[in-house]
Amino acid sequence: MSRYRIAFFGTPSFAAPSLQVLIDGPDEVVGVVCQPDRPAGRGQRLSAPPVKELALARGLPVLQPEKVRTPDFLAQLRAWRPDLAVVAAYGRILPLSVLELPRLGCINVHASLLPRYRGAAPIQWAILRGEAETGITIMQMNERMDEGDILLQEATPIGADETYGELQGRLAALGAGTLMRALSAQERGELVPRPQDPSQATLAPMIKKEDGRIDWSLSAAEIARCVRGFAPWPSAFTALGGKLLKIHRARAATAHATAAAPGTVLSAGDTIDVATGSGVLEVQVLQLEGRKALAAADFARSGAATTGARLGG
Repeated sequence: MSRYRIAFFGTPSFAAPSLQVLIDGPDEVVGVVCQPDRPAGRGQRLSAPPVKELALARGLPVLQPEKVRTPDFLAQLRAWRPDLAVVAAYGRILPLSVLELPRLGCINVHASLLPRYRGAAPIQWAILRGEAETGITIMQMNERMDEGDILLQEATPIGADETYGELQGRLAALGAGTLMRALSAQERGELVPRPQDPSQATLAPMIKKEDGRIDWSLSAAEIARCVRGFAPWPSAFTALGGKLLKIHRARAATAHATAAAPGTVLSAGDTIDVATGSGVLEVQVLQLEGRKALAAADFARSGAATTGARLGG
């Protein structure tokens, strides 16, 4: 006999490990709610979100409402008779009518150590702000964005060169494990909700594609964090000779200063060294518009970037 009848709300790849452990665990997943299929890729073909693909592969019913406040959706959710809803990167704020429908309410798998980094992009902002650690918070949800009581937290260091994509993969796995520990503790009556301290709250608003544009007046350390925080999306980018140039890997030089104007290519060899507002950025992997990504040495040999060239503008 299962512990709980669970309705799962989630959409992207981050949420898939949490759904998988629920499917494989002692609970019964009675249905899955995710965002509608959206156009994706160069051809803009309609694409199912990763959570939907996993749910259908495991024979679970899937709902993809455009709006979660409609009587039809609430009736379908009620018909599943969930004891609990588990939410992981669903993509919408749930109204009270949904939050109160399961008898045990709704819990959220959030990719930060709340109250820090409330919002849509906690992983990226933790990297962009230079945090040394982040983690997972299992939270009892309320009507306000990421402000519910904390049920369980698990911290993890952020690697010095770790990108958003790499950290997201680790946190997705950590979130799944932390979720299962929280459900087991709840069954034993050991979870003690604790309110968040609002004075410690920071925000992590949604990332837009334009946010990836490099401001060469920033320091090399800040730009290096942008490169990591925007990989693989939206990618840190600039311009070279009127073409889009994406920078996939870079690091701030440890002891390298220059008086050259920000954005100036200082040398092109094993790394493409670029002047910034403070210090030098050593670019390791980059990609010119219409071409494949190249290591800096190969890019230099192609002649695409020469000493004195100016990036940006």
